[in-house]
Amino acid sequence: MADPRGFLTTGREEWPRRPVRERVRDWDEAPVPGALLPIVRGQAGRCMDCGVPFCHAACPLGNLIPDFNCLVARDDWRAASERLHATNNFPEFTGRLCPAPCEAACVLAIDRPAVTIKNVEAAVADRAWEEGFVPPRPPDRLSGRSVAVIGSGPAGLAAAQQLTRAGHTVAVYERDDRIGGLLRYGIPAFKLEKHHLDRRLGQMRAEGTAFRPSTAVGRDLDAARLRARFDAVVVATGATTRRELDVPGRELDGIHQAMEYLPLANRVCEGDLETSPLSAAGRHVVIVGGGDTGADCLGTAVREGAASVTQLDIRPRPGAERDEDAEPWPTYPQVYRVSAAHEEARDLGRAPAADVDARLFAASTLRFDGDAHGRVRALRLAEADAARRPLRGTGRTLPADLVLLALGFSGPDPHDGVIDGLGLRMDPRGTIARAPDFSTGVPGVYAAGDAARGASLVVWAIAEGRAVAAAVDRHLTGSTRLHTPIGPYDRPLTV
Repeated sequence: MADPRGFLTTGREEWPRRPVRERVRDWDEAPVPGALLPIVRGQAGRCMDCGVPFCHAACPLGNLIPDFNCLVARDDWRAASERLHATNNFPEFTGRLCPAPCEAACVLAIDRPAVTIKNVEAAVADRAWEEGFVPPRPPDRLSGRSVAVIGSGPAGLAAAQQLTRAGHTVAVYERDDRIGGLLRYGIPAFKLEKHHLDRRLGQMRAEGTAFRPSTAVGRDLDAARLRARFDAVVVATGATTRRELDVPGRELDGIHQAMEYLPLANRVCEGDLETSPLSAAGRHVVIVGGGDTGADCLGTAVREGAASVTQLDIRPRPGAERDEDAEPWPTYPQVYRVSAAHEEARDLGRAPAADVDARLFAASTLRFDGDAHGRVRALRLAEADAARRPLRGTGRTLPADLVLLALGFSGPDPHDGVIDGLGLRMDPRGTIARAPDFSTGVPGVYAAGDAARGASLVVWAIAEGRAVAAAVDRHLTGSTRLHTPIGPYDRPLTV
């Protein structure tokens, strides 16, 4: 513990955001550049170095949180980087994108604000790159074994880096034209600027990982032939089957899945398009779905110049404090949180129909209405009861000429050619079935990430990638020294 009284003398202070009217004019990240380092040492010093650090249990990576907090507080950034990278391949991603279940489980959070673990993590990662603490780590010698990784999201990239460093020859296959999966085209640049991703990919290339973009396994490349060419295959294609909304009017033009909308905005930022063909500019936008993907659509629509934008959440508005009976510490609680995107829509007055910030809570979509040309023009909704059923007499109509469905994902696409081509089995949840060692039942084929776990958090995806890499390394060599943070059946802390 760097400061035994730090948690008593220092209050919680988070990475400040840029002014709303400034940041919505660009696609840069919302936090103020350079504003984290001046406060992060004091924030790290709030860590109590608990005898039983529950933050470890809440983090699927098992990050050594008190260790790197103490080192940051002592200004030993190199050692902090070593501790952080010992368990996390990509802390610059988790430090920006993870909802921080570790903070919910912080012992300090029992009766006061938690340590800003996520901010400390981001600061360590950024400082490590600035100071050159994360050079490429190519293996000392090659094993003579080869591994194909299908999918370049966080699970696939983590698996690839671990296996490359273990000495195996690794090739990552990606159906899109650039590497990164959802990190590239699903997450908006205002949450993760892509130079963070490109920098890490450069490190991986220098270590020996090969990347094969624009190659859809199962379509451009036969999956069975791929399996025959490599000693092992890791399937990390993500959960790409989108949940639908089966209500009248769904067939109208102007209603799109979030993952049809968000990649186009990212392609504008990449310079591929001048404007998105689904741009929200001048439109009344309604987002159906109250999760993070919906918030990503919200921030994107605001930046594109939407006339109005409303996010519908079928869940009731959560309280400001943890419900100790339903979600006791150290579980991750459902509490009222305001993201940067919600703050933007609220402060700019872009959500006049909302109850609070940009959201309507307990809102059940009943139908879509269109015009004579078959385009959506309105969304009809009603207040939902505790069972998510619409209540009579509570109906209302919102103008809508662009509707975005952000209802989540159920599993991998069973028709993409990978499942059938490799002969994989699906479980009742619609995800790839696997054994306790991440194997699929097909010799040499393993599954990791959302394709097998179901849609989850970036931190769980990285943990899956690290764990499946250890399993593959053991399969190829008979033993492994790679970190195995989780098993395939592990789940977040619950009551």
